[in-house]
Amino acid sequence: MSRSKALQYYIVSRLLFAPLQLLTIITIVFLLLRATPGDPADAILGGRAPESAKEELRKQLGLDLPIWLQYLNYLGHILRFDLGTSLTSRGQNVGEIIGQYFPATVELAVCSMLVALIVGILVGTFSASRPGTYFDVGGRLFGIITYALPMFWAGMLLQLIFSVQLGWFPNSNRFPPNLPAPASMTGLYTIDSLLSGNFGQFLTALHHLALPSLTLGILLSGIFERIVRVNLKQTLKADYVEAARARGISENKILVSHALKNALIPVITVLGLTFASLLGGAILTEVTFSWPGLANRLYQAISDRDYPTVQGVLVFFGAIVVSASILIDILNAYVDPRIRY
Repeated sequence: MSRSKALQYYIVSRLLFAPLQLLTIITIVFLLLRATPGDPADAILGGRAPESAKEELRKQLGLDLPIWLQYLNYLGHILRFDLGTSLTSRGQNVGEIIGQYFPATVELAVCSMLVALIVGILVGTFSASRPGTYFDVGGRLFGIITYALPMFWAGMLLQLIFSVQLGWFPNSNRFPPNLPAPASMTGLYTIDSLLSGNFGQFLTALHHLALPSLTLGILLSGIFERIVRVNLKQTLKADYVEAARARGISENKILVSHALKNALIPVITVLGLTFASLLGGAILTEVTFSWPGLANRLYQAISDRDYPTVQGVLVFFGAIVVSASILIDILNAYVDPRIRY
């Protein structure tokens, strides 16, 4: 089978497998929420509400039905792209909640991923190009520490230092509450301010975005640093690198033009896996920095036992992770000719 036909077969098989992955996520989320202790009726009406009122509310929410029937009803809503109605947001549709809060999470996630890639690749490259030195040891320690540090602890520590004590960055929100936010076009304040030609708003939005994205990005950069350092060290020992040295090519050119290009191939694969970590880290980062994103809204829904909102947001996040995984697999298959199907 030719490579092009094998690649097409691989892409089709990954696309056909995606619904099964999403169904698994939907099922796990549904069962876990039903298994957690507590009663949504108590969360909405309060513990002192009459039992008759609670029973009526459970009936309206469909919680009095058998678990298998609740599951089938929920699958039916999902197939109609209906994620349900929030129990605590005055009957607001979950899809509307996602549309309202998701742009803030996208802005934080994209900036954090850029920081993680830049810092991880630079530190990994610098460390691998100087094996056995203090720079190599420092790179290894950087990768271990940033990977192991708890996200919420590092966020609170950096917030205490740079926001509270030094006053360099704001400690919450996307934009000052006493100033008008950028006109909503994409929902991304940095992009919207540039599109409207207001450079002052762009700097203000970037100032509020800097500390949360740097915190999340630096803590995720350890993943890329370790992968780049290990693969680059192996690549620098390859035969074609030795042949390039024998031809008198400078070490910097060998590093950038030959070795680094091949060492970055595994980074593409890890991008998809890191995306799930990014969403998980976004929850802790948004809560710590009071960032008004979808992850923070999910945390509030969990605290309020808002079943439909929690289910809808988690399914939405699951769909994003599955889609990102498929895109990364396809991209990696195109980039790396060594992959077999």
